[in-house]
Amino acid sequence: MQILEIFKAIILGIIQGITEWLPVSSTGHMILFDSFWPMDPAMYHGGQKFIDLFLVVIQFGSILAVLVLYRHRLNPFSRRKTPQQKKSTWSLWLKVIIGTIPAGIVGVLLDDFLHEHLYNAVVVAIALIIYGILFIVIENHHRKLRFRTSDAIDNRTSLKIGLFQCLSLIPGTSRSGSTILGASLLGCARPAAAEFSFFLAIPTMLGASVWEIRKYLKNYHAGFSGLELSVLLIGMMVAFFVSIFAIRGLMQFVKKHNFKPFGWYRIALGAIIILFSLTHVLKVTP
Repeated sequence: MQILEIFKAIILGIIQGITEWLPVSSTGHMILFDSFWPMDPAMYHGGQKFIDLFLVVIQFGSILAVLVLYRHRLNPFSRRKTPQQKKSTWSLWLKVIIGTIPAGIVGVLLDDFLHEHLYNAVVVAIALIIYGILFIVIENHHRKLRFRTSDAIDNRTSLKIGLFQCLSLIPGTSRSGSTILGASLLGCARPAAAEFSFFLAIPTMLGASVWEIRKYLKNYHAGFSGLELSVLLIGMMVAFFVSIFAIRGLMQFVKKHNFKPFGWYRIALGAIIILFSLTHVLKVTP
């Protein structure tokens, strides 16, 4: 039934909106949901290929949330900004572009290989647990802070954070988890690490979405059916509104707390996925 597919799109939009910004792996949560209540490929013109596309393209909603929340900060043409503030905004965008380049190159080169060999429950679970342990270990050690705000991050450091973002191509690591972890290791304060992770997401997720749409339309020239368009738009809208609350919530949280709760959560989720895989509740391979 179409109404069930739309309801699934709403739930997946909620999952995307929350887990994209928290360092907990949206892929891990998508795998869990898909195992218990998967979208039905038979309902879509593009079958499973459309579902794979949907899980990437709903990121548009999350991207829009960042642009709306930080519209003044990210707009170099704002009339309310002084020349110095405009220069600072352009500098921020340069750092974001620099930080995006590594993952962009690696993603294009290894996209098909990663989807074929690494998108399975075991890899996701291991990545969840390893990153969870790393978050706890890092938070247990005193770090010298070099950058208290995202504006203070220099070009070289943004490139290094971008290299960490390459690790997010491994499912289960989490894009925000990789960039926040890297930024923390490089001396960024927690709010600065989270905020810069948000900004890096804009070109990274936009590029990934456009890339997937291009691949899909190359094989399905007829475009999208009515149901497919409805599912995409509803999923993106839900992801947008949920992302607004998730981003605000994370920024408030990291001002007073550390990332250890996310580390423990990742370990628990990874253990659950392994348990479900061993009991054949989850598929080990796609």
